[in-house]
Amino acid sequence: MRRQRHPFAHERGRASFGPFGGFGEFPPGFGPGGGRGRGHGPGRRGHGGRRSRRGDVRAAILALLAEQPRHGYEIIREIGERSGGFWRPSPGSVYPTLQLLADEGLVISKDEHGKKLFELTDAGRTAAEEQDSTPPWEQIAQDVDASEVGLAKAGKNLAAAVVQIMRAGTESQQARAAEVLNDARRSLYGILGEDEDESSAPSEEAAE
Repeated sequence: MRRQRHPFAHERGRASFGPFGGFGEFPPGFGPGGGRGRGHGPGRRGHGGRRSRRGDVRAAILALLAEQPRHGYEIIREIGERSGGFWRPSPGSVYPTLQLLADEGLVISKDEHGKKLFELTDAGRTAAEEQDSTPPWEQIAQDVDASEVGLAKAGKNLAAAVVQIMRAGTESQQARAAEVLNDARRSLYGILGEDEDESSAPSEEAAE
C-alpha cells in the first residue's frame, strides 16, 4: 500500500531561519524563533525558569496572510522576527493549522515553483478582520522581561562576532576565540548552578 504524502511535506525539514545559520538550535530568545530552541545545557531549572512561550498560531497565520500571500516557512520566519525571537512556532504546529484553515474554507493554496503559496479567501479575510487588533506576536513580546531581552540581544551580538571571527579571523585567532567561548559556556552553566539568593547576597568583604 502506498503511503499517503503529507500535503505540505515538501516544505518540512527546512533549516532554521535567523541570524545563527549553521549554529543549530539555540535556547529560547536566541533564535528566530523561538520557537524556542530545543535542548538545554546541564544545570537545574530554578523557580526563575520559563517554559517556551506559545502564541495563537491560527490568529498569527490569519494576520500575516491578510497582509500578503506567503509560503509556510515564511510564516514561521515572520512570526519569529516580529516577536523578537521569543516565539517561533514549529512546522508541526503551523502546517496542520494551515490545513485546518483550508478545510474551513479560510485559506487556499497554489503551487509556485514547486512550493505551496497560501492566501486568504474572502471568508478568511473576514475572519482576520474580526480578530484582536493586537497581533499575537506582539502579545508574546510584551510578556518578556527586560532582563531576558537584554540577554537575548547579548547572545545575538555574540553570535554575530563569532561569524566575523569565522569569516575573517586567522587560524590562531579562531583558536583563541574557541577558548573564550568554551570559558564563557562553562561560566554560564556555573551561573545556573548557583543559588539565586546566595548569588544576590552581599559578600562578607562588602558587609564589613
